[in-house]
Amino acid sequence: MTTLTTTKTPSAHVVKRILTSDQSIGNLMLRVPVGIVLAAHGAQKLFGWFGGYGIEGTGQWMESVGFAPGALMAFLAGSAEFFGGLALILGLLTRPAAVVVAFTMLMAMTVHLGNGLFIANNGYEFALTLLAASIALAINGGGKFAADHIIANKIR
Repeated sequence: MTTLTTTKTPSAHVVKRILTSDQSIGNLMLRVPVGIVLAAHGAQKLFGWFGGYGIEGTGQWMESVGFAPGALMAFLAGSAEFFGGLALILGLLTRPAAVVVAFTMLMAMTVHLGNGLFIANNGYEFALTLLAASIALAINGGGKFAADHIIANKIR
């Protein structure tokens, strides 16, 4: 088996701790659908796919709700969702990706808090659900069927 390092340096130890996780299939069952939803929402913001408005339209909306400059905020939120979602699907850097997504969902919740819980009233339930899932993944990691697991096993 090929190893990434021959001696366990402090940085290798930290990387291995970030990548190593519980070996449950539950991690896979959570991260793949959450990753798909996030990547799709990010694609709406970044590329205008799936009925989205792209950076320009999303940026105008973001500016209208207080996130300025709007285009930059749309790019940051879209990138966090799109690339974070792809990382979750693959189980690649699951914990860091989940932390970025959690922060993004926390910011999304601030926009919707005044509308109550339910999404039918433009509430925060969707962002709350994604926040909870991303926190769970940040705590538990990607699991056995994740790129993280393969990488962690190569680190001595």
